[in-house]
Order: sequence, then structure tokens, then C-alpha cells
Amino acid sequence: MKPISVYTGKAAVIDRANIDTDQIIPKQFLKRIERTGFGEFLFFDWRFDSEGNERKDFELNQPQNKGAGILIAGENFGCGSSREHAPWSLQDYGFDIVIAPSFADIFQNNCFKNGMLPIALKKEEVRNLMDAAEQEGHEITIDLKSQTVSDNKGFTAKFDIHPYWKEMLLNGWDEISITLKYGKQIDEYENRESPVSTI
Repeated sequence: MKPISVYTGKAAVIDRANIDTDQIIPKQFLKRIERTGFGEFLFFDWRFDSEGNERKDFELNQPQNKGAGILIAGENFGCGSSREHAPWSLQDYGFDIVIAPSFADIFQNNCFKNGMLPIALKKEEVRNLMDAAEQEGHEITIDLKSQTVSDNKGFTAKFDIHPYWKEMLLNGWDEISITLKYGKQIDEYENRESPVSTI
């Protein structure tokens, strides 16, 4: 996974609370086992009509939101079923960071495990960013080391993150990477504990 240290980019806003994982990636698209290829189905029922045409009134279909790497949404983002495909689809679409007042616990952990950064800010701070994101040229900077969110309009806020996940994201590690760090010790243990063949 790619490390996250300092990230600057524009944000897209979906000003809705309780966005559940079935809206993020509908169940009919969960047949793949790879982590890629889900971005085109992100928010499928909101992005497209019954004939497959883009809904012009949906936020991600609006020209100013194309290429955004940060998603700002309402509280309790990622509620519903525990499907790991939700962060996969967000990441495959191009979002590396999601900012909201709160997240569903399982969704939040799935983000961390897949190299995404979910940032919980106060409601008024999220509202400030939502309003500012509508302005042309607005950019947000996330500094994971200092745990700050700022923009080019004078906004700044601190966020909390568990030290374990902070280290994982800063180094671009997943849980397999952590295990492989101890490869030498694992090999030594296996060689020491393996039964000696008498054949």
C-alpha cells in the first residue's frame, strides 16, 4: 500500500448522513474477489438511472467534483453491512481520505486495513469544509504526522487516530507487512520447533 503522510487535494461533498455500505457498493457487485474494479460501481444507484445514464444532480457526476481525492460526508458514514468492498470501491474510484463527523466502526477499521484514512471531525468543522469545498480552487491538506486538516481558506482542525493505525498508514503497511517484518524470527522458530524426521 502507498504511504500517507501529507496529502493535498480537492474534496467532493455528499451532504447526507447514514450513508450505508449498500449504497456505497450495492450487493449485486460483490461477486469479485479482487480489490480492484469496484470504482465504476461506487454509489451506483445514486450515480446512474435505470437506463445506465448518469444522474446530473448527483454530486460525484458534477464536473467540479471530478478528480477529487477527498470525500466529505455526513455522520455515521459506512453504516450497514460489514462488506470490505466499500473501502475498496471508494479507493478504486480515487478517494484516499474520507472526512465525516462519525463512522461505523467496522467500516472505519476496514479503511485503515486497506490504506485509507477516515478522519472524524466535529460537525461544525465538517460543515465548514463542506461549505468551503463549493468554492473554486478550494484545496484541503491533511498532515498525518501532526494530525491536522487545513485548507487554503484559513481552516485548521486536529483529528485523533490510534498510534497503531497512524504508524501503519505512514509506512504504507498492512497487517501482512507487519508479520513479514518478523520473517527471520519466524523462520528461526519454525526451524527450532519443527520435529526432526527419523526416516
